[in-house]
Amino acid sequence: DYDLETDVNKLRSRPVLDRPEEELGQYEAMCPELSHNFQELESESEEDKSLEDGTESLPSTPSHFIPSATSVKHPNYRWRKQSVTEMGPDPGEKDFKVPQQSWTKKEKCRWDPIDENRDAVKAAQDADSCEGEDPARSHTLTLRPLPKEAAWYKKMFNPERETSVSPSPGGRLESSDTVTNLLENHQGDIPFHSPRFYVAKAKCVKSIPDYKDLAFPDFWGHQPPPYSKPMLERKYGVQRNKVLDDVRRLIQPGDVIGRTVFDLDEPSHSSPGAPGSLTFFSKFESGNLRKAIQVREFEYDLIMNADVNSNQHHQWFYFEVRDMKLAVPYRFNIINCEKFNSQFNYGMQLVMYSVKEALQGRPRWLRAGHDICYYKNHYSCSVAAGGGVRGRCYYTLTFSIKFPHKDDVCYLAYHYPYTYSTMMSHLDILEQNRNPKKVYWRQQTLCQTLGGNPCPLLTITAMPDSKKRDDLEQFYNRPYVFLMARVHPGESNASWVMKGTLEFLVSSDPIADLLRKCFIFKIVPMLNPDGVINGSHRCSLSGDDLNRQWLTPSSQLHPTIYHTKGLLYYLRSIGRAPLVFCDYHGHSQKKNVFLYGCSIKETLWQAGCVVDTAVITEDVGYRTLPKILDKVAPAFVMNSCSFLVEKSRESTARVVVWKEMGVLRSYTMESTYCGCSHGLYKVSKPFK
Repeated sequence: DYDLETDVNKLRSRPVLDRPEEELGQYEAMCPELSHNFQELESESEEDKSLEDGTESLPSTPSHFIPSATSVKHPNYRWRKQSVTEMGPDPGEKDFKVPQQSWTKKEKCRWDPIDENRDAVKAAQDADSCEGEDPARSHTLTLRPLPKEAAWYKKMFNPERETSVSPSPGGRLESSDTVTNLLENHQGDIPFHSPRFYVAKAKCVKSIPDYKDLAFPDFWGHQPPPYSKPMLERKYGVQRNKVLDDVRRLIQPGDVIGRTVFDLDEPSHSSPGAPGSLTFFSKFESGNLRKAIQVREFEYDLIMNADVNSNQHHQWFYFEVRDMKLAVPYRFNIINCEKFNSQFNYGMQLVMYSVKEALQGRPRWLRAGHDICYYKNHYSCSVAAGGGVRGRCYYTLTFSIKFPHKDDVCYLAYHYPYTYSTMMSHLDILEQNRNPKKVYWRQQTLCQTLGGNPCPLLTITAMPDSKKRDDLEQFYNRPYVFLMARVHPGESNASWVMKGTLEFLVSSDPIADLLRKCFIFKIVPMLNPDGVINGSHRCSLSGDDLNRQWLTPSSQLHPTIYHTKGLLYYLRSIGRAPLVFCDYHGHSQKKNVFLYGCSIKETLWQAGCVVDTAVITEDVGYRTLPKILDKVAPAFVMNSCSFLVEKSRESTARVVVWKEMGVLRSYTMESTYCGCSHGLYKVSKPFK
């Protein structure tokens, strides 16, 4: 409670600009839906004629349509300096009407596996456009080598051919026979994923290490597992035995091999492929492994990279391992974790992807590992590494794994990876497979990141029924819902939740159709592309936690936050502040899904302050959405929600949007890394 904000003046809405008012005009171009004239809408007779001909009318405007700077400004364009209470119970709720619906027809889902020809054309177009914009942006990529066994590989891909095929593709990705064979054998049964789309987008990515390799799982894609798996039950005494093993190492150093087999800092000192050792690799998008040390024959100490331009935030890992033996339990110790506790102590497992399994038709990230423990170790941070502060302790995540195949190529990760290239290719596929007559979709670039990567901004709503005045007025007056995700790169679960959100919003589901007709969705699906690309856990390239920069973001150091906040300022200035604002996150120490919101009264009550209800009035509408979710969403838990405003959170998106934009329903949505402890998604261990 000591961290709770008790100053009522600081808790009240303070709509004060952090930039010159004239700067807001630039964000008009990011709201093309407010000035679009919908010339592409045809009369009913023309539409019927096109349907009879078997053709589908497409929007005449490009998908990246941005109105010119000379377009007429919105008549309400000004900065409104009202507080939440002065504006009434909720900005955007006034004159809010639900359009009438006809539920007689159900449209067939438009998603089908993308045919290879269109896929290849689109991928080539994307690659060419990337090269046209900036030749330095496009670069050659190589798919990581496949498993070694040539006989197995030949049987897998060329059962009727006698030509020899190398199991290790090299050179340019485009000309690789192996990649061609892979693409020919890809089943195309992974919804909303295409390897060719992925390659086209990955070529354009800018990274600090200048990645040249593609990780197989991101290229190939993955399917959900065919079954639900209960959380891991830890055997009694496992952690004690692990700690005793660590002590035994110190008192019997002669038993320790101590050989470095992978080192990003000094590659010449590594001995990859040394007899009797695993081979590690992590120089690919979102990868993170700095060093691997062989301790015993089947045990390795692993060290993670800190975030770029930082000396902390060691938590996210994602790396490749190969040359394993079959049915042997390998022990891995990640020895420089920083969080004081983890769901790894309470049933969480890491995830593993097997290339051999994928090529046999089972491309899946699966929960893996046993004897998993997370505990404080004997290592501590030096004064230099700790920024002059000595004594910060490290923690060990230890787990054992039996790999499913001999000499396989496997990938291990903290959580299901979701790369920047995955997101960009996903957006292209969604755009191509939506129904343009039903779904209004605009993808724009919010800004360039510090690393030179575009940060996409999406607008999704329903197309107006016609060009009639009433239909267009209903379209222009729809309230806004503002969604964003992945400000913290290591919280990949936030991207998976966003992926599901996007797929639902453009679907033919009647509820999705109703939502589109009721709201305009502004979405920033990845706020920290640079952090995701470079395998960071918490920060951007500036070394800053971007969710602590919302009070005074820098346009140079924190461009995605600066321009997202600018867009929200602009919406408020024209009287269109969002009805709902939600920032998607992942939570490492709790189960289920829950929301954090903002309440003056609940904060003061929790802090033990006397609240004069005659002076302090508050609309309790901020509780409506969590209560609805608690009733309809099986993974959601109302009891885990909190509406307290803490001093240490005053610079987060949730609090700043609540205070400065006057958005009553401003939330952070937290999704667990682990699983659900109740309800439909709780998986119990089967009885023997």
